[in-house]
Amino acid sequence: MKVAVVIPARLGSKRFPRKVLARDTGKYLVQHVHERVAGCPGIDRVLIATDSREVLDACRSFGAEAVMTSAEHVSGTDRVAEVARGLDHEVVVNVQGDEPLLEHDDLRLLVDLFAPGVVMTTLAARRTDPEGFADPNIVKAVVASGGNALYFTRAPAPHSAPGGPVEWLQHIGVYGFRRDFLLRFSSLPPSPLEKRERLEQLRVLEGGHAIRVGVTPHRHLGIDTEEEYRRFVQEYLRSRGGRE
Repeated sequence: MKVAVVIPARLGSKRFPRKVLARDTGKYLVQHVHERVAGCPGIDRVLIATDSREVLDACRSFGAEAVMTSAEHVSGTDRVAEVARGLDHEVVVNVQGDEPLLEHDDLRLLVDLFAPGVVMTTLAARRTDPEGFADPNIVKAVVASGGNALYFTRAPAPHSAPGGPVEWLQHIGVYGFRRDFLLRFSSLPPSPLEKRERLEQLRVLEGGHAIRVGVTPHRHLGIDTEEEYRRFVQEYLRSRGGRE
């Protein structure tokens, strides 16, 4: 099964403008993501998809295969779908350009979920902390015993009785698609629940399709704010003994 990873890297992020080009570690944020993905066993091709000539040039400066896409896309998935139309890979993986802590084990798990009949996959991590459970910026996944997603939400879910243990799944925003399904999905209009929760994967569930969820031991989150980026920089530099 041929697998391609496409990393959407939009320059105009609202919460943290120009974050994919943040370089306080000595490397672009999107470069960290590319390095995490490149060389992963089972991945045949890695591309970065952007709407910015500046990002394109930056990516090519560190040897990445980068392509320009339309500036009209409203989501990273739409950007990935534009690139997928020119690929012949059976599976296309969407890794956001702000996921610098993704592990090779995560990608292998995501791809290994593609049993016959599975058209889309994603990941989640087990958590028990009430703080994250109550945080609307952390998306929760509710998953059936068979491994398919029942729902994704920013609300605390599933409900836990007051004073009882809080057990929940943190959704990790990396997705695998059968290429043909990705092209169909990207052509559909946003669904009501998708617009309400601001979670595009709900378009898949509302359309009657299944999303298979793999549970990973890695609880990493994408970088959405400057504060989160500063924490990443501190951890990165600490791991290298303060060297840039």
